[in-house]
Amino acid sequence: MTPQDQHGNGRGYSVPTGRPYALKELQAMLGSLGDHARELYDGSHPAEYEGLADALYTAFQTAAGLAPAKSYTGCPEHPNGALDPEAPDGWGRCLICNDRRRLGMRRHGGRPGPAAPVPGQQRRLGYPVPEPPYTHELLRGYLRTIEDQRFHLGISSPAADFVRIADDLHRAFIVARELSRPRNASGCSEHPGAPIDPDAPPGEACIFCAGRKRRAQRPSQTPEMLPRIRRGERRQLQRRFERPPG
Repeated sequence: MTPQDQHGNGRGYSVPTGRPYALKELQAMLGSLGDHARELYDGSHPAEYEGLADALYTAFQTAAGLAPAKSYTGCPEHPNGALDPEAPDGWGRCLICNDRRRLGMRRHGGRPGPAAPVPGQQRRLGYPVPEPPYTHELLRGYLRTIEDQRFHLGISSPAADFVRIADDLHRAFIVARELSRPRNASGCSEHPGAPIDPDAPPGEACIFCAGRKRRAQRPSQTPEMLPRIRRGERRQLQRRFERPPG
């Protein structure tokens, strides 16, 4: 199939401006991902994932620039509009369209206006986010998929190929970023990266929560208020230690 047939343009296919340079840069970034991931294994220290997460995010930004712009509202009229935090079931996420529809319902006695298209499973900026748990094996699976797609990318590749690899790069970046966070060694959901208190009982190893519990168990003491000194008087304070002789 020729590029003309792929894009449905009988007058010839024109390479988008800047694609050859950006594609060359993307190919170099994708080729270096293996160097970052080669030394990683299940149980690697979180700090070892930071370099791979940075490389994945940089490659994702380049791939996203090659792909068509996404709409995180799912609205063709307002692709970058505000999100409706209270969108009813069956409505879209575009706040402008939903407010317009609510206004039409009030004018027509509660009858809803035309429904906005319901977007698919999307997150901020329209790029997918994988569901936890985030494991090293999941990250390796995304990296293998990206490596397979890399060899099929070319100057005349359709836009869907760049959208697909940008989505997979974003998924891999999310997993690598979560693996680079401090492990929850204390078992505390409030302070996952907290140090462990060696003197705490089992199940209460978080040093912050253990300190808070100790402070709460201390007997409360009412502070002693000093008598008020009137203007012109001097406070007589009792010395704790005698002055040394001459």
